[in-house]
Amino acid sequence: MLFNAVPDIKFTKFLLFVNCLVPLALLGWDAYHHRLGANPTEFATRSTGVLTLIFLFLTLSVTPLRRLTKANWLIKFRKMLGLYAFFYGALHLLTYVWFDKFFNLPEIVKDTWQRRFILVGMTSFLLMIPLALTSTNAAVKRLGGKRWAKLHKLVYVTAVGGVIHYWMIVKAITSTQIAFAAVLAALLGARVVFRLTRPQAKAQKPQPRAVASK
Repeated sequence: MLFNAVPDIKFTKFLLFVNCLVPLALLGWDAYHHRLGANPTEFATRSTGVLTLIFLFLTLSVTPLRRLTKANWLIKFRKMLGLYAFFYGALHLLTYVWFDKFFNLPEIVKDTWQRRFILVGMTSFLLMIPLALTSTNAAVKRLGGKRWAKLHKLVYVTAVGGVIHYWMIVKAITSTQIAFAAVLAALLGARVVFRLTRPQAKAQKPQPRAVASK
């Protein structure tokens, strides 16, 4: 019943917009009060990276949740969640480029090629750029619905790359790594199940024409 009731979309979007900024506000608050631990740069980089994955998962969860609950209005929040995933991904990259490498481009390129987990993460972020740039209704019209849908399947590659990137950072297997991998497997697996169980349109057999009575 909760999902069947259509909420005030504008107000709900506003609430979602504000709540998506709460993690950033908390991170900024801790930074202002010097509560980021012994290595603030690493803490900020890890936090924004985790937030990027969380918002990617939230974006991917819209379709399965909509299919299971029949609440089609949930689709209206997918774009905002996806843009927040890109936003936190950009912050994640910025903390590395700014606070770790101080915008030293040759050093960034060298580090990217030498450390595979950075290459995977950088590739995943670059794949998010066309998704963010084509998130508007005008882009959908310009590309056409089918081409736009095919392009936005890159989000699956981005999410997989993000999880691999996170796994490669920490050498020891942690519960968080397992949880991220399990959530992604569930979200992608749900799509496979939906596709396999999608009702196929039955072929309509041609009906014999009725012979007009004389």
